[in-house]
Amino acid sequence: MSGATTPDMAGRQLAASTERTGEGAIAPVRRGERIESLDFIRGIAVMGILAANIVAFGQPFQAYMYPDAFLTEHGPVSDWLLVAQFVIIDSKMRGLFTLLFGAGLYLFMERTWARGGTRWRQIWRLFILLLFGLIHYYLIWAGDILLYYAVIGFLIVPCLKWGAEAQLLTGLIGFVFGALLYSAMLTFPYLVAETSLGEQAQFSEVREGTLEAQASALADSNVETELIRSGDYAGVLSHRLSEHGADPIGNVLIFALETIPLMLLGVALYRLGFFGGGFPSRKMRLWGWTGLIIGALLNFGIGLFLMSTGFGYYAMLAAFVGWSSIPQLLMVLGLAALMVEYSDRWRGELAERVRAAGRAAFTNYLGTSILMLFVFQGWALGLFGELSRPELYLVTLLTCGLMLLWSKPWLERFRYGPLEWLWRCLTYGKVFPIRR
Repeated sequence: MSGATTPDMAGRQLAASTERTGEGAIAPVRRGERIESLDFIRGIAVMGILAANIVAFGQPFQAYMYPDAFLTEHGPVSDWLLVAQFVIIDSKMRGLFTLLFGAGLYLFMERTWARGGTRWRQIWRLFILLLFGLIHYYLIWAGDILLYYAVIGFLIVPCLKWGAEAQLLTGLIGFVFGALLYSAMLTFPYLVAETSLGEQAQFSEVREGTLEAQASALADSNVETELIRSGDYAGVLSHRLSEHGADPIGNVLIFALETIPLMLLGVALYRLGFFGGGFPSRKMRLWGWTGLIIGALLNFGIGLFLMSTGFGYYAMLAAFVGWSSIPQLLMVLGLAALMVEYSDRWRGELAERVRAAGRAAFTNYLGTSILMLFVFQGWALGLFGELSRPELYLVTLLTCGLMLLWSKPWLERFRYGPLEWLWRCLTYGKVFPIRR
């Protein structure tokens, strides 16, 4: 990294520049200040998140991890597609998004500090994101991540002035600790409920309680399914508020030991120059392909084991949240390294459209949730529970195509995506021009 310009150095240069020119007014990021690798990765991630979430949009929420909850047939082809999704998509796209969110927190503060602002601007910005998340969760879709990104972002803000090495080490140790803890906590229910261990007399009561919890979760899912299919939108919202009103708090607690470390890693990697060409290409390719291949092979082994168990409820829960965590980290870091390394060389029309989708990722993420309401809810097209896994993936492809179709021409005419513009205006308390 000798002679490389890191983001920390760039921030000091920007501060010096604003001091000389007197352009220290607080303002949003300009086009020339963007880091294109972040936009590219964000574009891939926002489309990948839809691929991960499409089952929960179009089938009962429990079907996301438990194929027996599908309302359509889930045959051998769907089983193999589930394994493929588990290996390639699940947790990896969310992990990339989280990594980038951490990098974005520091990038925003770096430019805010350079223009004379304080971290209260960031806290206010996160509070607005929290409001978006509340609206998304309670009125649109229960799979929201914005709310707990905002809450956990509050915890990251005080850590932004740590040294980059401290952030990196804390992130790595914290992630491994969380992975071990999640695995330990979720392996026991699997062993009790779905293996011969639970047949032993001393575990009979625990096994009964574990199976009752599964039955209760599936019964609740059935209630929601009937409300969605009947087109009772008010009933869906009422059920979400009465039965799952506190779920966002639970999500923060459940995913904190994944999300906090990944955000810290994103901050540290950004500061070390990872996203801006600060690492030698040979190392980026080596680390990227090694992490991607080893992580994918480990996940494939877990996927084959899950298939051999018949995709049991608690086996799937343990695999998704616990067992796959370390392979997830390897793949997330590997994918990020490879995208940074190769994105600069990918300059065709499709690549530019991916970058545009990434620049409008906030609009694409929330817009997808709204679009899926019209596709699946009973009061609209009513396709909830009607499409098989392959057909749901077709919906994903069409929707990703829509993201690629609108984002680039929009951003050629306007400075920001619609929701990006709204978020900026609320963050700075003023109306910015949106047209170019």
